Amino acid sequence: MRSTDKTQKIIQAAEEIISEKGLSGSNISEIAKRAGVTDSLIYNYFKGKEDLVFSIPGVRMKEFLKNLLEHLQGIPDPVGKLSKVLWFHLYFFDNHPEYTRLLLLECRSNREFYRYEAYSLIRQYAGIIAAILEEGVNEGIFRGDANMRLVRDIIFGVIDWETLESLALKETVGTTQDLQDILNLLIPMIQIRTPSEDLEKSSRILLAAEKVFGEKGYSQATISEIARLANVAEATIYEYFKNKEDLLFSIPEKRFREHIASLEEIFEIKTPLKKLQRLIRDHFYLYLRERDFLKVFLLHIQLNRRFFVSHVYETFHRYVEIVADILEEGKKDGSIRAQVNTRVFKNFFLGAFSHMALRWVILEKEAETDKMREIAEVVTLLCRAVASDTKDQK
Repeated sequence: MRSTDKTQKIIQAAEEIISEKGLSGSNISEIAKRAGVTDSLIYNYFKGKEDLVFSIPGVRMKEFLKNLLEHLQGIPDPVGKLSKVLWFHLYFFDNHPEYTRLLLLECRSNREFYRYEAYSLIRQYAGIIAAILEEGVNEGIFRGDANMRLVRDIIFGVIDWETLESLALKETVGTTQDLQDILNLLIPMIQIRTPSEDLEKSSRILLAAEKVFGEKGYSQATISEIARLANVAEATIYEYFKNKEDLLFSIPEKRFREHIASLEEIFEIKTPLKKLQRLIRDHFYLYLRERDFLKVFLLHIQLNRRFFVSHVYETFHRYVEIVADILEEGKKDGSIRAQVNTRVFKNFFLGAFSHMALRWVILEKEAETDKMREIAEVVTLLCRAVASDTKDQK
C-alpha cells in the first residue's frame, strides 16, 4: 500500500469510526464519507473493511518502532532501556486512544489479524524487548535463571490490562502515571540482588549446582563452575559442603523439604482418594517446574546406590510416607481396598513418575507430548488401582 494523503485520510477515518462503533457496527461508506473519498477508491487500496482495519496497526507500528528506536539511542544500561520501552509503550497508547482501542478490541481479538504484516511488526517489537532482557542477563544485571519469555509475556500483559482499565473501565486517567509502580514490581522480578539482599550463600550454591549438574551431568560438572555461577569463591563451597557428592545429595534434601511443606494443604481435603489425586498431581507439577532438579534427580540421585544410605534419604522417605498415610486413612474409611500393599503402591507411583518424566525430559522433544493429559490419565489409573469403588475413578 502506498503512503499517500488519501490513504492516510482513509486510515484516520477508519481508525476513528471503528474505534467508536466497532468493526461490525461500521461500514466502508461512512469511512469513505469521513475521509472525503469514494467507496471505490477505498477498494483500490484495500480488499475490504477487515483488510483496512488490520492494515492500520501496520502503519502505526512502523511509526511506533521508528520513534522507539530513537528514544533508545544513547541509553547504555538494560534497566534504563527497559524503563524507556515501558514508558514509550504506555505513552504511545495514552496519546493514541482510538488506535489503541482498535488494536486491542478489534484486531487482537480476531485470529485473522495474526496473518497480517502488522503482527510481524509486533513480533519485531517483542524481539526488541527480548534483546534488552538478554543483554541484562549477559551483563550480569538480570537473573539468568528467570524465564525471560514469560517475563516478556508479563510485560505485554500488564500493559494490556493497564490500557483496558484506562480506556474501557476509566479507572485511570492515563497509564504512564503507573510506570513507576510497574517498574517497582518488574525489576525485582528479574534483577540480581546484592548478596546481602539475595539468598543465603548455601542456597545460591545449591541452585547453581542444580543448574550445572542438570546441564552437564554430575561427572562433567566442576566445583569451579558452580562457584562461578553462584558468585562465590570456590573455597566458600567447602565451607558448606564436604565435597561434590555431599553437594549433589544436598540438592534433593532441600527440594524434598520444600515439597513436604507445599503438601500441607492436602490434609485440608477430607476424602483420602481426593488427597491421593492431589498429591500425585502436585508431585508431577512440582518436579516439572524444576527442570534442572528433575534431570539431576532422575539421572544422578534415584539411580545412585549411595543415595539410599545418604543423609537425604531420610527426608525423601518422609516425603514418600505421606502416600502411605493417605492409603491407611482410606483403608480405615473404606474408600481404599484393605488388601492394597502400601509399599508396592508407592513403587507404582514412583516408578510411573520416573519413567514418564524420563521420557518427557530426556527422550522426547517437549512439543511431542501433552503432559497435562498424561498426568490426568496417570492420576486416574493410580487411584483406580486402590479405590474400593472403581466407579468413581473412571
